[in-house]
Amino acid sequence: MADDKSRVTLAAVAGAHGIGGEVRLKVFAEGLDSLRRHKTFEAAGQTLTLKSVKPGKPDAIARFAEVSSRDDAEALRGTVLTVDRGDLPTLDEGEFYHSDLIGLPAATTEGEAIGTIVAVENFGAGDILEIEKADGKRFMVPFRPEAVPEVGASVVIEPAYVQ
Repeated sequence: MADDKSRVTLAAVAGAHGIGGEVRLKVFAEGLDSLRRHKTFEAAGQTLTLKSVKPGKPDAIARFAEVSSRDDAEALRGTVLTVDRGDLPTLDEGEFYHSDLIGLPAATTEGEAIGTIVAVENFGAGDILEIEKADGKRFMVPFRPEAVPEVGASVVIEPAYVQ
């Protein structure tokens, strides 16, 4: 996603599924209900209207009103699906959208600058923050209270987790 914080990426098209225009999606949202909540998505300058979404590989299979053939679906490969940030649900205390964390500075609990959050990953066991140091080297920290006790204008990390 670009630096535009008014749009949030919920999924990306991984490729075509079948011959009728369905697409395979890599979902970055919390689940399929997060996608179903939205009727339209911005996708590379066009609006796509969601007709249906179901579980699939990698994450979901979707049908959009504007996509009617395998060629149309294949043309969307790699396209991200975004929504206006104002259309997202309000978060509870201690919850964050990944897009809000990316770009934040990271520092230790003693105030020593570490680097910048460049990605938030989840490989199945919980969110992981990827931090890039000033020298360009990167390391990962589990996004759990014992490792990341505070998030505000910066992300505070316990020194034991800094590499």
